Parts: sequence; C-alpha cells; structure tokens
Amino acid sequence: MLKYRRVGVTAKSDLTEKDVVVASVLSILEREGAEVCFDAKRAGGVRSAEGLPCFDNEEGLDLLLVVGGDGTILRSIRELKDFSIPILSVNRGAVGFLAEMTVDEAPLLLPTFLRGDGVLDERSVLHVTALRGEEPLFDGVVLNEAVISQGSIARLLDLRTTVNGEDLTTYRADGLIIATPTGSTAYSLAAGGPIVHPGIAAAILTPINSHSFSQKPIVIPGEQRIQVEVMTKVKKFEDVEVSLTLDGQVYVTLQRGDRITAHINEKTVKFLRRKAETFYGTLRSKLHWGGAPRE
Repeated sequence: MLKYRRVGVTAKSDLTEKDVVVASVLSILEREGAEVCFDAKRAGGVRSAEGLPCFDNEEGLDLLLVVGGDGTILRSIRELKDFSIPILSVNRGAVGFLAEMTVDEAPLLLPTFLRGDGVLDERSVLHVTALRGEEPLFDGVVLNEAVISQGSIARLLDLRTTVNGEDLTTYRADGLIIATPTGSTAYSLAAGGPIVHPGIAAAILTPINSHSFSQKPIVIPGEQRIQVEVMTKVKKFEDVEVSLTLDGQVYVTLQRGDRITAHINEKTVKFLRRKAETFYGTLRSKLHWGGAPRE
C-alpha cells in the first residue's frame, strides 16, 4: 500500500536528455500505482509527460518529486505554496548536497519511499522581503541565503543592520550574507561563516570581506527580524551597483535607501530522506569535513 499515492513531478528545464530521464522516473511511479501529475510550467517538450494531468500548485499532492540537482530543488522551494508536502529529489548525476538519490538508484529506492520507508528531514527557510519605499521588490522564501553585494564598481558597501529594531552595526564590507542553517554550508561557509546544524532555527549574518576586524559572523535567533538598509552613496561616482541575490538564482537591483527584511519562516520545508542519512554523515561524505588533508 502506498503512503504517497498522488505524486507531482517537476524537472529541471534544461536537463540533459530530459525526456529520457523523466520517462524512466515516470515509469517507476506508474508501475507502483502512483497517480502522477506533472508541473504545468515544465511540461513543454516532455513527450513522456504528454497525457498526464498537470498541476500549477501542490494542492492535493502527497509528494513532490524533483528531477534535477540542488538548483532545481531551490527553485521548487521558492515556488512552494504548501509546506506540508514532502519533497523527494532525483538527481541525474552525482547526488548533490540536497538531492537524495540518483536516477540509477531510483528503481530500487523510489518504490520504498512511496511505501513510507523514509524519514522527514525538516529544514528552515528564510522569509525575505525587499522594499523601495512602500514598493515591494521581492517577497518570498529561500532555502540557503540572501546575499547583498556590490556589483561592477569595486567599492565597499555601507549596510545599516538592525535586529528587532535595535541597531546591530553598519557593515562596511563587500556585502552581507543572511543564511539559514542549510545555507551555512554554502556561500556563508566560504566567506568564513560557521556551520550550523539544520535542527536549529536560526539565521546567520556573515559579512563579505568586512573592513572592520570587529565585524564577525553572528548567529541570530530565527524569530528575530533582521533589517538591512542600503546606505551606500559615492560622491565621485553614481551610486555603486548593489544587488540582492536569492539562493544564487534570483537577482534584484538595489539602490540607496532600499530595505531588506529577513527572518526564519514559521513553516519548514520537509525533505523525504533515507533513514541512514544524517547531517554529520553528509558533512563527511559530501564536504569531506573533518578528514585528513589530501596529499
């Protein structure tokens, strides 16, 4: 008996041999008796999905199956409307940091997942808004991070930052990363931020190349609201180009006076995982964390 009977499938838009990969996954689902729907936005040109019902949102689904790598998962989470629906991911190549299994593993693992042989791994997401006056520039969630950074002119940014309305600091740096615990092992880690266990509801502020030795990464309780105001103005030139990048995929141009607000969302994303996987095991296997230096 299937625990997850009604399955929605979405796929990477430019996946190599997309139709072949999707067809192999769909055949497994249909053989197991699942009711399959395909993402209406990505159904074009996928012959194996022809004739299947399509979905525009996840209403009524038991499981969202993502065919693609970590980037496709990040996109799917930004589009997610119902956070109660688990996400299971199938990657065409090597399993990414977020993906759960490869296409080659799917014939063995996917049927067991459909029957309920797996655990739910809940991850916090960051709710981010960007405002210019009262005009919304962005309002949504990200799994990894929101990054405020300078663009083509190599000038330091001034980013006035408050937490729950209280002044924290004005960062003078190349930029600022606001990351979730999941994102703590991505860009934030590369910029010198800490690794934070995903079971902790927290946001990590990591400055990028801060001009001050005292401005170090800081971990903020998830329910507290972070606000960053762009203060940068260069007299000799036009405003320095400033951007807000969300999960490395969405780009918003900012200017002086724009405000970015972020806090950990009260709802979590639920990934369906195999039982043997742990966060520490993932660090060792995918980041090679804690291992001896390679010669």
